[in-house]
Amino acid sequence: MKIAIIGATGRVGKHVLREALMRKHDVVAIVRNAAKLPTDVDVEVLERQLLEITAHDLLGVDTVINALGAGQGEEHLYVDLGKHLIQLLEGTPIHLITVGGAGNLFVDKDKTRRLLEQEDFPEIYLPTALNQLQNLKDLNRSSVNWTFISSSEILDPSGPRTGHYIKGKDHVLYNSQLNSYVSYADFAVAVVDEAENRQHLQERITIASENITSAS
Repeated sequence: MKIAIIGATGRVGKHVLREALMRKHDVVAIVRNAAKLPTDVDVEVLERQLLEITAHDLLGVDTVINALGAGQGEEHLYVDLGKHLIQLLEGTPIHLITVGGAGNLFVDKDKTRRLLEQEDFPEIYLPTALNQLQNLKDLNRSSVNWTFISSSEILDPSGPRTGHYIKGKDHVLYNSQLNSYVSYADFAVAVVDEAENRQHLQERITIASENITSAS
């Protein structure tokens, strides 16, 4: 399988990159600055500005993983890149997996309130959550073979790769410790699993895993 990872040097992207390579997939890293890639990874590299990615760049690719992590003040790129990828991929068999945070998940059974609408939602993350929500809405209106994967509230950079996780749909998901938690490593496992299995086409899912450090 050939996988293109947009944002392969980012916090999520670098874990997805390592997971995909560990499984012996053919990986293309699409990055804005190739110098940020680890020197010990053997991948095809395309250095591109996000909106300069072309259909030619994606020839032969089975799955595109959009792991963009936009910086503060650049959150509009979630929408801009999302629309660009929809335009490139509509009418193709390519699977587009977009990763995002938990802000757009619902917190009530009737789906009337999202996490980002809670009073205690951190204001600094609101632009990211709102733009990722718009990206999800744009995907819903498209005919692309898309999957949107939301993380849990806590996305732990130091948590281990257990290889085990649970999946939900549109609501904040809790593990057996009643925490909305997933490690970056297990989140990457779930992303690459979806790339391999295509179980959730034109659906949004969310991922949680056990906090092994907390449990011990």
